[in-house]
Amino acid sequence: MRKFFLSLILCSAIFLYSQGQAKYVFYFIGDGMGVNQVNAAEMYNAELDGNIGVKPFLFTTFPVASFATTFSVSNGITDSAAAGTAMATGSKTKNGAIGVDSTLVNSLMSVAEKAKAKGMKVGVTTSVSIDHATPASFYAHQANRNMNYEIAQDLVLSGFDFFGGSGFVKPETRYDKTPAPSIYPVMKQAGYSFAYGYEDFLANLKNNDKVILVNNKDADNHNLTYAIDRENSELTLAQITEAAVQTLSKDNNQGFFVMVEGGQIDWACHANDAATAFWEIADMDEAVKIAYNFYLAHPDETLIVVTADHETGGIVLGTGRSELNLKVLQYQKVSKGKLSSHIQALREKTNHQANWEQVKELLAEYVGLWKSVPVSEAQEKAIYGAYKNSFVDGDTKQEKSLYQSDEKLAAVAIQVLNEIAMIGWTSGSHSAGYVPVFAIGAGADLFKGKMDNTEIPNKISQAANF
Repeated sequence: MRKFFLSLILCSAIFLYSQGQAKYVFYFIGDGMGVNQVNAAEMYNAELDGNIGVKPFLFTTFPVASFATTFSVSNGITDSAAAGTAMATGSKTKNGAIGVDSTLVNSLMSVAEKAKAKGMKVGVTTSVSIDHATPASFYAHQANRNMNYEIAQDLVLSGFDFFGGSGFVKPETRYDKTPAPSIYPVMKQAGYSFAYGYEDFLANLKNNDKVILVNNKDADNHNLTYAIDRENSELTLAQITEAAVQTLSKDNNQGFFVMVEGGQIDWACHANDAATAFWEIADMDEAVKIAYNFYLAHPDETLIVVTADHETGGIVLGTGRSELNLKVLQYQKVSKGKLSSHIQALREKTNHQANWEQVKELLAEYVGLWKSVPVSEAQEKAIYGAYKNSFVDGDTKQEKSLYQSDEKLAAVAIQVLNEIAMIGWTSGSHSAGYVPVFAIGAGADLFKGKMDNTEIPNKISQAANF
């Protein structure tokens, strides 16, 4: 038996030597990005080219592809805090907990903290707020994911080298709702320099050692603009990733670890907004391309892992007939939230008296209904009912999903478009569906075979030897 274990250890050592040790680690997490989200987005891409099948993203072409389970200690369906903690620390915890075990007291060491302890530079980035559940799980230790101010304090304590995202949601308010000193001077005193947008980073901070890159000034601190709605001047996840690489690789012989979250895939799926979710997956793939270019320059020392924390929405491809019609989603030009803004602008412009033809014209422009996408009598009746309820009867109550509130007319219009595309949703929340795992580079073979989400950070640690 002793010989067997010695042989096993020797084989493991030979395997890691042959693979090469990961000096540079990119850990991508598509929040809410289940297997079906990826498959649907690739099938949509294929339909846009006039083909049936899939048009792969870069990350789905990686040589290792598998899947993982996501349950938490407290439930078969995890939230982002418990999933983030599992994926950061290799340990399960209760829903809502950040970087602590199920007692909500004992801190768990994250893979990012292990990398920092080894002497590597570390970055944590996201397309939502830096104090949101998934990024927080890599540097914070709090009993509740809503302890945003306390989480931001933990950022300072982490000493990590780069943070990127939209900003901080409660920089001056503690969890108990009492006022607190602004977290920004505290971060600056700890040696962090702030960049407001990518151009500001390039102009002023690309040579700094400790950087926090946030949204452009006067932009939303809760999230970056959805890719489907974004203007050219607005900050992107790919730019954040590029800034992280520049900061972490400068004057660095020890290597680096960076986590990159595509956070708004989840938000779009909570809203059951398929087209917007597909844009967000494609947007994360653009960030993966930044990592892949780095990998091409350092193929024997770089590991890229792409996965998700959980599935959101229970998305279904096919709603009764053996057909899909995903290509109609190309006519959706804005997110459901942006469509709500356009409807509200029309309401104000017409003093709440917009007629049916004006509403149809707006939906034709932004969703393609009637103009490019045929609408059945039943579907038009549903949309008209939402119009009448809102513009004629004066009921302007919003439809709420986890991260946004939308005009009911917008919600019905997007629902109809999804129906025409033959996409279904089983909920507006998380599911227990499998999530994909893709890997390339040093140690990638460790990710072969079905796994649990807690195994992913442990495999990263094994590949990088920290």
